[in-house]
Amino acid sequence: MSWAIEASAAFLLSRDPAVADYPMGWGNRRPSGSWFKLGFPSGYVADVLQVLEALGELGLAGDSRLIRAYGWLLAKRATDGRWRNEYAYNGKTWIDVEPQGKPSKWVTLRAMIVLRGAPSAIVVG
Repeated sequence: MSWAIEASAAFLLSRDPAVADYPMGWGNRRPSGSWFKLGFPSGYVADVLQVLEALGELGLAGDSRLIRAYGWLLAKRATDGRWRNEYAYNGKTWIDVEPQGKPSKWVTLRAMIVLRGAPSAIVVG
């Protein structure tokens, strides 16, 4: 299991998550547009924030290869200091958790947790 975790982290860090030029397969050359939409609940669509969460939980939040991804996340913050739910899965779950495109307490919580673990120069600068 340790090997799988290390290999997965190395793969995620092998590319800039803010660009997501990971090997795609099946002739795809660009990531799904959903990769760049923050959402809650987390389901079958991954996004940049989810990569930052996973790497942060592994103790890799300070890795310099994540600087652009942190910048991308900060740029998504609205002027009111919150993040919007851009991928809400409405109509795909038993209940709609939050409105699509509106400020989200859950996306904001996820983003703040990630940024809490980021190097302070990124959050302040």
